[in-house]
Amino acid sequence: MDKLKMESKDLVNDNIDRIQELFPGVVTESIDNNGRLIRAIDFDLLKQELSDHVVEGEKERYQLTWPGKNKAMLMANLPTTKTLRPAREESVDWDKTENLFIEGDNLEALKILQESYLNQVKCIYIDPPYNTGKDFIYKDDFKQSRQEYLDQSGQVDEEGNRLFQNNESNGRFHSDWLSMMYPRLKLARNLLREDGVIFISIDDNEHHSLRKICDEIFGNSNFVTDIVWKKRVSPANDSQWYSSDHEYLCVFAKTKANWYPNKTIRTDEHNKYYKNTDDDPRGPWNSAAYTCNKSKSERPNLYYAIQNPYTGEKIWPNENAVWAYSQETHKVHVMDNLLYWGANGKSKSPRKKQFLKDAKPVVPRSVWEYSEVGSTQSATTESRSLFGGVAFTYPKSLGLLKKTIYQATNKHDIVVDFFAGSCTAAHAVMQLNAEDKGNRKYIMVQLPEPCPPDSEAHKAGYKNIAEIGKERIRRAAGKIKEEIGADIDYGFRVFKVDSSNMKDVYHHPQKTTQKTLLDLVSNIKEDRSAEDLLIQVMLDSGLQPSLPMEKNTIQGKEVFFVAGNSLVACFDKDIPEQLIHDIAGHKPLRVVFQDKSFKDDAARINVDELFKTLSPGTEVKVI
Repeated sequence: MDKLKMESKDLVNDNIDRIQELFPGVVTESIDNNGRLIRAIDFDLLKQELSDHVVEGEKERYQLTWPGKNKAMLMANLPTTKTLRPAREESVDWDKTENLFIEGDNLEALKILQESYLNQVKCIYIDPPYNTGKDFIYKDDFKQSRQEYLDQSGQVDEEGNRLFQNNESNGRFHSDWLSMMYPRLKLARNLLREDGVIFISIDDNEHHSLRKICDEIFGNSNFVTDIVWKKRVSPANDSQWYSSDHEYLCVFAKTKANWYPNKTIRTDEHNKYYKNTDDDPRGPWNSAAYTCNKSKSERPNLYYAIQNPYTGEKIWPNENAVWAYSQETHKVHVMDNLLYWGANGKSKSPRKKQFLKDAKPVVPRSVWEYSEVGSTQSATTESRSLFGGVAFTYPKSLGLLKKTIYQATNKHDIVVDFFAGSCTAAHAVMQLNAEDKGNRKYIMVQLPEPCPPDSEAHKAGYKNIAEIGKERIRRAAGKIKEEIGADIDYGFRVFKVDSSNMKDVYHHPQKTTQKTLLDLVSNIKEDRSAEDLLIQVMLDSGLQPSLPMEKNTIQGKEVFFVAGNSLVACFDKDIPEQLIHDIAGHKPLRVVFQDKSFKDDAARINVDELFKTLSPGTEVKVI
């Protein structure tokens, strides 16, 4: 039962309800004195609704805005000090794989990947929260105090960052959802190649908002289509209005003129109308109309009589739909036996034979049936089968993701999903690679959002959604190996978003103590490994963390080689001069040492001089 509010009636909200019934367009969203989102009235619009002439006011313009948009734009542009830390123990085939699983906040992850994957990604697929009133949690730091976080949402993590659920008590505000999506989409666009594309799963709750922010971020000229996925096999009989049987895939290209979907491979269903009723030696054929949509006045040269060879009758086309071919071409068609005059030869208009051997792949369609790509029910069945009876909330079907990625990519492209969930996208990439011998790579990003205590996943031992995603990739790889046995990349490197490896060296003089001075003898945090440092150096250098890494021992020191000689790094102390000679002999493009690798400034200067002599093309840096 509902609780008593124990307060007087909210007359303002009652009045807003009444105004909304009359003029729904004037009700908007604003922020109150406590920073909370509230409903409000756009009085300029209300004045216009109540006036029979133009009410002078702010200059009209077409725009999308909401409370918090400026902060959202700021969030996209602010740099991050976070980095990725390798988790070898959770990875599969670390040394050979080129696939990535990143555990952590996707906003931070997208910022970290900006240098390494700028203009490198062919396809992004995301299945973001749908803002149904209880389903989305996101983590953004707007530099508010811990108490403000508690006041606003009642949830903070150990770092004081907001874990904000846009629940029903918050009114399902569009502004919170837009503020969450905007910076992520803005950063995602930077990763796409010029011939790249993004597919976004969404339902009716925020479809209109998504289209508007994508128009702003990608440009409305780069909108490709809204694909309708018919997701339900049977209707939702508990619906009060209509059974919601579909969702959308909103498709935007980075540059529409540069991206076209791969056409659909022909199936028996496509070919079932091809017959060979006249035993034509060229094989099965179908037929197409012999007229076009032009009129006699538009194409007078296509308005002529042709003779039915079976009846001798001269046939004229309709004056509003003339023949599709010139008289010269028609004569060739007759000679090549390409005209079909119906089963009894008495048709009043011929059709042109089209042979199966010449049939091309099918142009993709914008409605995807569950019978072709799976349904929500089949997605749950897939999950249960893969996880031994355990089902997860709202998984996407494997067929849906396979078709999406097939249409969007070629065999060597990179696919990103930064709302990875149970990692259906990674499963689909592996399945496609196994079927067409491709070498697509994936990057999955997922927040370690806790599984609810009463969920099947939690009862099965999965603490968070990131764990589910990693385990699905492992299980899917095993299933594909067993069923197809293809020699593809089944592994993935796990990275976790974490604070920088470097200490914060900026202190106010009055806050500096003997202890803090001793702590700053080294500028690197004590719990960080050489491999941690290597990954951050790679990211700072714009190198992809999927590149091959090799660890060697030279002159008793640990030396890392990344992608051959693209980067060489050594973070040990007291580096001998002979090691510098050995490294320089590889002619690396970049070499990185730790500041404490050298006993003094003279030793550091000597290293610079040695590289200028032995490998002048090498860029030398220290951390």
